[in-house]
Amino acid sequence: MRTNRVLMAVVTASVMAITLAGCGGEGDAPKVPTAGGDNSSAASGKTAAPGVGDDVSAYVNAQREWVKCLRENGVDAPDPDAKGQVDFGDNAALKKDTKFLNASEKCASLVAAVPESLENANQPELTPEQIKVKREYADCMQKNGAADFPDPGPDGTAQGSEWDQTSAGAKRATRVCAPIIGDPVDQPAGKG
Repeated sequence: MRTNRVLMAVVTASVMAITLAGCGGEGDAPKVPTAGGDNSSAASGKTAAPGVGDDVSAYVNAQREWVKCLRENGVDAPDPDAKGQVDFGDNAALKKDTKFLNASEKCASLVAAVPESLENANQPELTPEQIKVKREYADCMQKNGAADFPDPGPDGTAQGSEWDQTSAGAKRATRVCAPIIGDPVDQPAGKG
């Protein structure tokens, strides 16, 4: 069970690194202080991602603390970029690296969730058809038992993701509405 949490933290970090890769160039990002404590750009009043908000700045700071912890536990981790991305390179090798897995377990309490504003900013622009599907899905979910399912915004991104996914109504709505987003309705029973 503990191994699963460690692997989940590794996968989360890896997914964040891959998802945020390619977002902005080196030349357009402000300098980010290192996890080692170089706060020269922080002292100048620059934030990690201008215009995005304090949540991103707090996330970048949390990522610095996580990287610092990894380093203290023997992992040569790179500094996070201006959006908190930590690029470890070969993610497959990390899953087998016991030093990384041990450090990840020790530093798991420092892993921060990616702010919704940063996630939304990194999503590809949706086509009008894709936005229409998201609206139809939200409408279906709300009418079939998940009244608190969030409506998509004008650009199709989720507007608040807090909804009760565990209720009987939510589970029923998920089954009923699955075909709208292309999920198979009748999945075969698992074996074993």
